[in-house]
Amino acid sequence: QVQLVESGGGLVQAGGSLRLSCAASGRTFSRYAMGWFRQGPGKEREFVATIDWSGSSTYYADSVKGRFTISRDNAKNAGFLQMNDLKPEDTAVYICAARYGNLALLTTDYSYWGQGTQVTVSS
Repeated sequence: QVQLVESGGGLVQAGGSLRLSCAASGRTFSRYAMGWFRQGPGKEREFVATIDWSGSSTYYADSVKGRFTISRDNAKNAGFLQMNDLKPEDTAVYICAARYGNLALLTTDYSYWGQGTQVTVSS
């Protein structure tokens, strides 16, 4: 089992930045790929970014490419999502997820999920 807890969400104006954290506990986090997803009001959960176990490979949704950066610190059992140039359409609950294996884009690929942290971007 892997337990995930997100933090760092909040209210920010358009153009601002936030850094989300995902604290992992349980099994060896360094063996798991990690992903960030988001779910806006009335919307389905959508992929944002993913990173492999070593941190050497990443992949982003087109909507956030160039603005968001995913990273991890295996020594601290933590993952991060740096979000810059935020837009109102980025408003959502952001959720981190983990899977044993390679990085992945689908929600069905992930076995472990956090509860999420709210990000609200005002115009």
